[in-house]
Amino acid sequence: MVRDAEATRQRLLDAAAAEFAARGIAGARVDRIAQAAQSNKAQIYHYFGSKEALFEAVFDRIVDAMMRDTPIDPTNLPEYAGRLFDRYQKDPQVQRLATWYRLERPDGDDLIEAIGASNAAKVSAIADAQRAGRLSTRFEPAVLLALVLHLSGTWSSLTPEYTGLVKRLSAAKRRQAIVDAVAALLV
Repeated sequence: MVRDAEATRQRLLDAAAAEFAARGIAGARVDRIAQAAQSNKAQIYHYFGSKEALFEAVFDRIVDAMMRDTPIDPTNLPEYAGRLFDRYQKDPQVQRLATWYRLERPDGDDLIEAIGASNAAKVSAIADAQRAGRLSTRFEPAVLLALVLHLSGTWSSLTPEYTGLVKRLSAAKRRQAIVDAVAALLV
């Protein structure tokens, strides 16, 4: 019974990730999520309480996976940015969900604790590396992290028209451009 409950919960999270990535928080429909998960709306409310809480659970899962699979190395931020790029290539839903999150929560209402904790830990790691003399102090830690994060997602945040201009670039060349750009920040 417990295994079935956990399997249902995971199917709901997977279906919700796809729905939220495609339609955002406001556009997502619990009916479609339940149908895609081969479940029902009651299960969504039972496990998560609300559509917004379901989105937070999806996002928490992504943050946990990103921290586990792509840990920051403050002494090698160019490679960290490259690994983030790799992750976005492997799982485009990550960037889509992050974009919907930014669009639909622009005022910082209902902040997701996991994201705040993740960012605080990364800023702290960068500050520690700077204090130890292992990382350039050209930018303060929070600014440097913002630049690294945004550069790593450069190619997934372009308009379709601009993407067409750089379509000829291989994933390896796009990755290298990100790595080189972050390296240039540290000079």
